[in-house]
Amino acid sequence: MAAKKEAKQLAEQEEVTDAGQQQEQIYQAGSVTPEGGRHKIHCLTIIGQVEGHYILPPQNKTTKYEHVIPQLVAIEQDESIRGLLIILNTVGGDVEAGLAIAELVSGMKKPTVSLVLGGGHSIGVPLAVSARYSFIAPTATMTVHPVRMNGVMLGVPQTLSYFDKMQERISGFVCQNSHISPQRFRELMMKNGELVMDIGTVLDGEAAVSEGLIDSLGGLHEAVEKLYDMIDAQDQEKEKSASPQKDDTGSDNNGRGKSSGKKNAGSAKKHRTPALQSSAAEEISSSSKKRGRKKQTAPERRV
Repeated sequence: MAAKKEAKQLAEQEEVTDAGQQQEQIYQAGSVTPEGGRHKIHCLTIIGQVEGHYILPPQNKTTKYEHVIPQLVAIEQDESIRGLLIILNTVGGDVEAGLAIAELVSGMKKPTVSLVLGGGHSIGVPLAVSARYSFIAPTATMTVHPVRMNGVMLGVPQTLSYFDKMQERISGFVCQNSHISPQRFRELMMKNGELVMDIGTVLDGEAAVSEGLIDSLGGLHEAVEKLYDMIDAQDQEKEKSASPQKDDTGSDNNGRGKSSGKKNAGSAKKHRTPALQSSAAEEISSSSKKRGRKKQTAPERRV
């Protein structure tokens, strides 16, 4: 009885420790790694404004990219974490910082699913489509608009060229990771008359799916189940690739069936030998004929 009580107390202490670590993780990084589901996944939140090279005022809710990038690297290297769930509710932010996070997510080997709640505006659009599969809540919205810059700018043609190149980077990434065409995305981005002090388009959940920007409507349950299904599919592919495959001769790829291959190679050499001999004989006869012709046509020397 005493041993059972001690084991129970140890289990309770471990549960309390795990809960405390999860709460600390949520407080410090805005992320959590739950372990009670079908697979162990990591939940990463991108909220408020994406903070880049400049520190925003303390009253702003921000997501610091220098905190997110190491987390993504750790998730990719941790074999115990099977997938990544990204929850977005962002107004946008620094373009280069947002693109850096989006590029890391799109380049991950592990299954990734994104869920847009509330809003995924501006640079939140590339972040939402960077996952392998994306969801959006029916009441959520996404704002598509051109690149903007705050602060002092030089009124020279080079500035407009810089804006154009940056916009091409964003548009190219979005179109490569979603089902929307570049022409349609540019139309939504340059649309006027919808926003009061800007140009662009505001898309709700259904419109974002119909335009091909987001894959499907859904909530937390749909996103988690989709991530679990992707993990299961990845495991099945690994099992298929690990099993031995048979070639056309009926032998597998583990080295068996080599003797038959040698026999076939020997028979092929035997079949090729007469052909080579006949071709060599023909070449000799043709060369002798040519020499004979040269002797006949050669002019006689007279003294």
